[in-house]
Amino acid sequence: MPRIYLDNAATTRLDDEVLQAMLPLMTENFGNPSSIHAHGRQVRSAIERARKTIATLLSASPSEIFFTSGGTEADNTAITCSIDTYQLKHAITSPTEHHAVLHTLEHLAKQGIIELSYVKLNEKGQVDVAHLEELLRTKPRTLVSLMHGNNEIGNLIDLKQISEICKKYNAIFHSDTVQTMGHYTHNLQDLNIDFIVGAAHKFHGPKGVGFLYINANNKIHPFIHGGSQERNMRGGTENVYGIVGMAKALEIAYRDMEAHQNHIKGLKTRMIEKLTANIPGITFNGDSANVDNSLYTVLSVSFPPSSDNDMLLFNLDIAQISCSSGSACSSGTDVGSHVLGALNVHPDRGNVRFSFGKYNTEEEIDKVIDVLTEIYAKKVLAPNP
Repeated sequence: MPRIYLDNAATTRLDDEVLQAMLPLMTENFGNPSSIHAHGRQVRSAIERARKTIATLLSASPSEIFFTSGGTEADNTAITCSIDTYQLKHAITSPTEHHAVLHTLEHLAKQGIIELSYVKLNEKGQVDVAHLEELLRTKPRTLVSLMHGNNEIGNLIDLKQISEICKKYNAIFHSDTVQTMGHYTHNLQDLNIDFIVGAAHKFHGPKGVGFLYINANNKIHPFIHGGSQERNMRGGTENVYGIVGMAKALEIAYRDMEAHQNHIKGLKTRMIEKLTANIPGITFNGDSANVDNSLYTVLSVSFPPSSDNDMLLFNLDIAQISCSSGSACSSGTDVGSHVLGALNVHPDRGNVRFSFGKYNTEEEIDKVIDVLTEIYAKKVLAPNP
């Protein structure tokens, strides 16, 4: 069996249909979209068609979609520029946000630009909505930044509920929707939300391109200067083939969403059941084992304590299985997961994030279970006495 890839929360395989849509923009349609001649106009039309496609899928206006280099830039733009434009002095987030959000807000707080508050979480990592409202009641004109789906433990927030609370207190609401974009529908006509983001490579599009939705009621300053691109909101020549590929990837994701949801939920359920049956003492982090009420693409598994748990990912890699201990953006560091730390997960346990995609199969899941069962049977990771 070929190498098994179960790290789809980090990035996904490019869809063949997406590649075919991108190829003409890499070869014959190579003009600069800011040029006024025919070559430029042709490429400009491709960008605007892509913008309209994304906007239509999200029930937004094309004028509300701005292209970026990815989710991190989109998050940074929404946070930094809304705070600067509206002279906000307070922001609220959670301790389990992606570092694109946490590090940005912590940097602004360290500079003394804002006061930063953290909403409380319960033992499963779920946002304490009552505490959020309490914080907003004290300081209503603030920025709230809470991710839709957690990239490590799969917890979801109710965007509709949070958006209504923010509206009640005149707060600016930004949500990092990178992990849920292309996996759930987002009807922005039904949400009182100011900013959401997308990154193409999380839904089988190309790397290095994303978008920021800015509600038409908001007019913020640009984050990147140097040109009039993106209606004076982001300087720099557009990543044309990335943009076209992203629109195609999102179009495919919406077209096939129900089938892919059913397929991937089946894989996740299969893994939960087989792990529970074959490995005593296994637990699951956050809400990730709640298949119907968590991000269905993510399963965060906590293996029993062992002196050799540091070798678990290495042993899986040797067995031709690619997975992760958490966010890819933290890999290669000696710092443990801030998400699992916020949940007080015992450091002696081995924690692995398996994340599924449309190209995974039941046979792959069964192979992973066989490998894990064999690892424990051989006592490579024998529990401490």
